[in-house]
Amino acid sequence: MSRIVYVNGEYLPEAEAKISVFDRGFLMADAVYEVTSIINGKMLDFAGHAARLARSLGEIDMKQPCTIAELEAIHREMIARNDLSEGLIYLQVTRGVADRDFAFPDVEPSMVLFTQAKNVLNAPLAETGMKVISIPDIRWGRRDIKTVQLLAPSLGKMAAKAAGADDAWLVEDGFVTEGTSNNAYIVTQEGTIVTRDLSHDILSGITREAVLRFAAEAQIKVEERPFTIDEAKAAKEAFVTSATTFVGPVVAIDGIEIGDGKVGATARRLREIYLAESLKSAI
Repeated sequence: MSRIVYVNGEYLPEAEAKISVFDRGFLMADAVYEVTSIINGKMLDFAGHAARLARSLGEIDMKQPCTIAELEAIHREMIARNDLSEGLIYLQVTRGVADRDFAFPDVEPSMVLFTQAKNVLNAPLAETGMKVISIPDIRWGRRDIKTVQLLAPSLGKMAAKAAGADDAWLVEDGFVTEGTSNNAYIVTQEGTIVTRDLSHDILSGITREAVLRFAAEAQIKVEERPFTIDEAKAAKEAFVTSATTFVGPVVAIDGIEIGDGKVGATARRLREIYLAESLKSAI
């Protein structure tokens, strides 16, 4: 069955879904996006993704394409029309269609949504753990805005693949910022979770916010501060969080095993808590 894609008010078979060659998302990467996980036909953390979308739009002075209620209804319709039980909904908003110019045009935004059927609940790496490499962070300075400028993360993913790893952690001024598409964490030998504090340097992850809240409720100490790759290599365990991996354990960095090289107890526990609580509140 062909996927149904949403394009500016229309639900279309994917082969018929088209955007103008003059759309600024295509010409200038002048666009933002969100990805929402779907389990059992329900959306996880939708309110958080909608709020972050609104923030991203505001940070680059882009118009809201619709209300949050309308956005939720479109997501529900996409789930129904694609019979999506488990997977993802990708949403992209661009500034719209205009002749190529660096100055922002006064036009209506474009909005596209599509689905991806995917095993997110029982992903293999959740059991085996992932291996990461460290690479320089070459991205622009406003990583807190979830834009579609994803060439640098894509290059990072390919560098990891070439090295026989699953992902890359990005390093700037000697400290880890985040993963190519996730927030990064270590667990010290004393059991404290350490992750980079929020700023323009990293994305404010929706899953990050939830996991840190659950960690605090479980009385696990958390420190929000930068950490180095050497500190990560000496850690008891490591993990990442994102809307698509939830809590993903990391078992090696640059070929060095973390802890005993197996999925850590803290990461496993937080993944279980996150999924249990998020499924309760899924809509």
